[in-house]
Amino acid sequence: MQVSTQFTISIHILAYVALYQDKQKVTSDVLAGSIQVNPVIIRRLLSRLKNHGMITVHRGTGGTFLAKKPSEITFLDVYNAAENLKKEGLFHFHEHPNPACPVGRDIHHALDGKLAEVQKAFEDKLATYTLQDVLGDMEQIESAAR
Repeated sequence: MQVSTQFTISIHILAYVALYQDKQKVTSDVLAGSIQVNPVIIRRLLSRLKNHGMITVHRGTGGTFLAKKPSEITFLDVYNAAENLKKEGLFHFHEHPNPACPVGRDIHHALDGKLAEVQKAFEDKLATYTLQDVLGDMEQIESAAR
């Protein structure tokens, strides 16, 4: 299992917006330069973050702004916005196990509840961290570097 880079790129986007929204116009090109990815990836993620109510985007001369306080944006919020999870969640079963095989016939039933517990624990932990935690850590790192 691996969470895609879309999650960490989205956190990077939100941190940049939080730190610079009042100092400069934050655009997809500016963000792409900071993250060093194609602006198309940034625009796609900006759209998802906007649809989930975390940012506002003012086209033309406006830029990007947080729609919530950093303390109100959890990692779980970002994860849900950034990742394209199917209904079954983090874990995906192979499509056609052999029903004539005792393992193939029973594997879903044996794993479903356990994997649902793992996903819930993962999501519960993500909900404990916020964008404010990231900004606080970045401030400490910056202070230590001086």
